Amino acid sequence: MSLYKNSSFLLLLVLSYMYALVSSGEVNVSATESADTMRQASSFSPAAAAVVVVNSPVFKPGEDSLFSLNLLSSSPEDPEISVYCSELLKIFGQNYSTYVNCLATFARPVQVCQKCFSSYGILTDIYVNISSDQMGAGNESCRDSLLRSDRLMLVYLLYSNVKDIWIKSDCDKCITNGFQSLTNDTLYFLTAHNQTITCFNKYKQGNQTDLCKDCKTSYRGLNELYSRMETNQTMCIDIEDAMNMTRILWSKKYNCSFPREETVPVIAVSSFMLFLPIIFYLSSFLHSEQKKRKLIHPKRAKSYSSLMNIQNKLS
Repeated sequence: MSLYKNSSFLLLLVLSYMYALVSSGEVNVSATESADTMRQASSFSPAAAAVVVVNSPVFKPGEDSLFSLNLLSSSPEDPEISVYCSELLKIFGQNYSTYVNCLATFARPVQVCQKCFSSYGILTDIYVNISSDQMGAGNESCRDSLLRSDRLMLVYLLYSNVKDIWIKSDCDKCITNGFQSLTNDTLYFLTAHNQTITCFNKYKQGNQTDLCKDCKTSYRGLNELYSRMETNQTMCIDIEDAMNMTRILWSKKYNCSFPREETVPVIAVSSFMLFLPIIFYLSSFLHSEQKKRKLIHPKRAKSYSSLMNIQNKLS
């Protein structure tokens, strides 16, 4: 009887151990399959990965879990920002994106001043409304809530970056006050530049000698105009880049050149200064050879001889 009880106990123990092994194998297989499914889903989109995690047999949080799995849930509204300031911030973001896209589009060749000045003017007006302490259209000021509500001050930082680009580009020298249009000097330069490039394109497929001869006048005039604008400080980065590219085309691509007229007086003056010491020493030598000493007779001797002559005549 005792042997039968012991055998039954051992049999139950073995069955329990085998059941535990089978159960752990199922869990491991489920976990492995769930991990593979997550890797496949995450390669498509984060949202699909989140769905797999929720449907996973390994991780199933309860309905009263403290961890939210909704990754697309909206953040709570800021009680310090009014509806008017929120709309103003949205408009600032849209125009900021427009201006940055314009900068990237016209980065090469550089045309950021002539192509993007209107969008920068609109962005500046919006920032002035945000940073002003005066009441806006909503009878409230958004300066504190949008510019000073956090340590980062992101709106101020974003506008400072684009303003720094505008200043370094010297766009104010090519744009009229109020961001209305390009200045007259800028328009005149762009017209002369277009004429020169048109002349280049006319002969670039043919004989480059004809290009150097027929485009010489327009290129020289463009150079002189650029020099005057450089002296008067009325040019921006667009003009600098356009002139640099034109000079590269003229000198390196088409191998054209022309002597500069202002070098002739420099060469003449330099030659005269070089031979001036030689002329000085040669004239000194010739003058010293031709000089002779002159004897000066005393007045007394002259008067005595004249007196003797008189006496001789009298005698």
